[in-house]
Amino acid sequence: MKQGDIVYYTDELHDEIIDFKIKRIKIDEHYKYIHSNPFHKLCSFITYRILATPIITVYFKLIKRIRYENTKILKTQKNSGYFIYANHTNQFSDGFSPTIICFPKKPHIIVNPDNVSIPFWGRLTRNWGALPLPDTIKATKNFNKAIDYTLRKNNPILIYPEAHLWPYYTKIRPFDCRSFRYPIVYNKPVFTFTTTYHKRKHSKKPKIIIYVDGPFYPDLSLDRKVAMQKLRDQVYEKMTERAKLSDYEYVKYVKKEKQ
Repeated sequence: MKQGDIVYYTDELHDEIIDFKIKRIKIDEHYKYIHSNPFHKLCSFITYRILATPIITVYFKLIKRIRYENTKILKTQKNSGYFIYANHTNQFSDGFSPTIICFPKKPHIIVNPDNVSIPFWGRLTRNWGALPLPDTIKATKNFNKAIDYTLRKNNPILIYPEAHLWPYYTKIRPFDCRSFRYPIVYNKPVFTFTTTYHKRKHSKKPKIIIYVDGPFYPDLSLDRKVAMQKLRDQVYEKMTERAKLSDYEYVKYVKKEKQ
């Protein structure tokens, strides 16, 4: 997308702005979430930590000049895993900025199966910590085991509750409380990453600033559904507050009435 593009939508919850035309793999009981093979672990470490992480850090911080604000609050969770909720507005930054923000921890991102279905790139994202949503009951058991394993390793799990990628969108779209059952079940704190867009002096491309906020803790004294809704509301309110800091609408989004 380029500056001044206008995107028309009808439904903030379900509209796909970017349509990836790929052959989607099925996430069933044969999909391997956790790899114990030493060779696989070594390859993952080399490609992710030795190659990708330094390149991403240099590119995002020195070339793209992405700013990360308030990251120090994550240090309160040195010895614990946690959950992160973020707005989904930048394909490249959304995929890799968590690596920089959470370092030295390795964030694992819950993704749509489309993300691990892309030839070559999908295999890399699998190796680097993508957790695709399961398609079957048996796969769900493996998915839950992967979440438990990730948290026991004291690594964070990132969720995009808006689900769909809307490039350069400057507001927070509505989302329900279903994904907030994870922090309740595992009794883990929650942080938010909110991407905002700002005018540059010498470029049409927006400057990106990502704000980190939290922790927000689940209220286990409440009924689970009520606790999920309470946590969702806290997250939504904070992300909405941060999103208001955006001062540059690179792409304009216009809502159309349903026919």
